[in-house]
Amino acid sequence: MLPLGEDDKLGRPLSWDELRALAVAAEESGLDSLWGADHLLFRDRRGTTSGIHEIWTVLSAVAAVTSRVEIGPLVLATPFRNPALTAKMAAALDEVSAGRLILGLGCGWHQPEFDAFGYPFDHRVGRFEEALEVMLPLLRIGTVDHRGRWYQAPNAELAPRAPRTGSLPIMIAGKGPRMLRLVARHADQWNAAWYGDPATADDLADRIRRLREACHAEGRDPDTITLTAGVFVRFDGLLTDADEDPPDEAMRGDADAVGRLLAGYAVHGVEHLIVHLWPRTPAAVAELGRAAAAARAGDAVEIGR
Repeated sequence: MLPLGEDDKLGRPLSWDELRALAVAAEESGLDSLWGADHLLFRDRRGTTSGIHEIWTVLSAVAAVTSRVEIGPLVLATPFRNPALTAKMAAALDEVSAGRLILGLGCGWHQPEFDAFGYPFDHRVGRFEEALEVMLPLLRIGTVDHRGRWYQAPNAELAPRAPRTGSLPIMIAGKGPRMLRLVARHADQWNAAWYGDPATADDLADRIRRLREACHAEGRDPDTITLTAGVFVRFDGLLTDADEDPPDEAMRGDADAVGRLLAGYAVHGVEHLIVHLWPRTPAAVAELGRAAAAARAGDAVEIGR
């Protein structure tokens, strides 16, 4: 997970040079994918604002400096962009990345950024559902003729198409009943976040149960949806006083210990983990690569241990 937001200790977001170093380290250390959050700003209840880089621009740059890792937004807030234009942007980024894009989609949640940038915050799930009715036909068959409550795409056509015609993977993050029904109806992948030790991820197990129920209600085989989860990892041996403080619940230890914890998520049926990492350095990314290799090769810790 590329850290695009403002670092508490630095008082600024990482520069592009720093982000590029992390992306290259991920590519070289054998990690599978690179992600970033889609936000416009963060503003707390006191009105204090912190900044964040715009995700689509950064992902385009990441695609140009890597050649193997998959890339994606976790997740794109659909209200921030016209859905037909989003499909056009996704086709272009899939071209630039040579078919490495996973299009993560969600409806957004942080109202202050909606207010500050002039986007409506009401009917978010309804707007999200209608946005899918525009985006998915464009990406999967190349055309759509949509005249809806919130969006218009009359006789729209996607030209040129994405290199993976009809098969660009769609990830949807959601946990409420309506969002889970949309996952069951439309998604190739589903994401839940954020977690630490798999032994304490009780909420994840409940979300997966509700997703399976939604799939059965929609007549979808739940095993056809790839389960992904966002997790926190900290390598205390690499942390310094200059680094941002990690969450207390983050998995910790050396590469082997963290690898065993990562592997524990297989018990939940999770196939892909997306990691918020501390410290935010190339050395920590390399250590995560070793932990991922240990997770692939070794045994999981016993859940509940």
